[in-house]
Amino acid sequence: MATERDGFNATRNLTNQFVQPAWRIALWSVAYSTVLAVAVFGNLIVVWIILAHKRMRTVTNYFLLNLAFSDVSMAAFNTLINFIYAAHGEWYFGEVYCRFHNFFPVTAVFASIYSMTAIAIDRYMAIIHPLKPRLSAKATLGVIVCIWSLAVILAFPLCYFSTTRVLPRRTICYVAWPRMADDPFMYHIIVTVLVYVLPLLVMGITYTAVGVTLWGGEIPGDSSDNYHGQLRAKRKVVKMMIIVVVTFALCWLPYHVYFIVTGLNKRLSKWKYIQQVYLSVLWLAMSSTMYNPIIYCCLNSRFRAGFKQVFCWCPFVRVSSYDELELQNRRLRPGNQSSMCTLSRVDTSILICSPLQERHDTKILCKVKVIDACM
Repeated sequence: MATERDGFNATRNLTNQFVQPAWRIALWSVAYSTVLAVAVFGNLIVVWIILAHKRMRTVTNYFLLNLAFSDVSMAAFNTLINFIYAAHGEWYFGEVYCRFHNFFPVTAVFASIYSMTAIAIDRYMAIIHPLKPRLSAKATLGVIVCIWSLAVILAFPLCYFSTTRVLPRRTICYVAWPRMADDPFMYHIIVTVLVYVLPLLVMGITYTAVGVTLWGGEIPGDSSDNYHGQLRAKRKVVKMMIIVVVTFALCWLPYHVYFIVTGLNKRLSKWKYIQQVYLSVLWLAMSSTMYNPIIYCCLNSRFRAGFKQVFCWCPFVRVSSYDELELQNRRLRPGNQSSMCTLSRVDTSILICSPLQERHDTKILCKVKVIDACM
């Protein structure tokens, strides 16, 4: 994110007081380059898996696609530049890129976390209210456009007020707020609430409700294999998304704490080791862009099959016939998925309702209990 430029550059006047030895810069270079490589290639593979396979084009996966796009963009355009500027204290990239460099991270982070929030709400509706209509492809695209539009509005002040300044020995890139004493801290509080606290609160509430439904107990009288298979599948999806959200929250928490603490106590900006602290929290925040592909590969069989296809040239990677079937569009085959979903709903409804056959409202009660099988 770009708001650090104010506090960080304010501590550097005409000379660079945070010059590091070559060995330390080399270690940090390896750490940041690893994040860049894993995030870019991992998220590009995720994008390919979703776009190249019709079976992966679901509402949840479209939001995962948006999440992967925002992560790969931030990793490609900001991670290494952030490190170079933080390590050297010298801006080499001109005023236009200075504006983009300060503007885009907030935009990308907003898009990332609100894509996760949209997934949480979609999972909540699919599991808690399975009879209500799901988002269509056009509606999903509309939500994604709204997310990016709001992200641009939130980050626009950083683009508008960003500028470069040529000092006697170096050039700096910073946000020239109208009130330099108060505006940077207030803006970061607003950003922290909108792109961290609020969406995490929404996701905490929705996933708690979903967790109580999925893990709180079995539906009485239902012992069908179809039902239990659907339940296990939904638990896996929700578990994967909870891990994604928790990982994001842990990676960005030190970053937000850092700027709140340094905003409240400006003397910390001149502390001898503050640069190392900043590089650490910045690396952890930027590393959030590389974990999601790893999580998908470990916890989702379809994404794992896609990664196996990409890395099939590796001697220790084997693509089985099961992996090939995982990404095929089963709707095109005789035993199609839609029929399976319809049949499983009917079977499950019969098993749930059998004790209550004589009641007129049995059918309605049963359908409310059935978890939607077609995710």
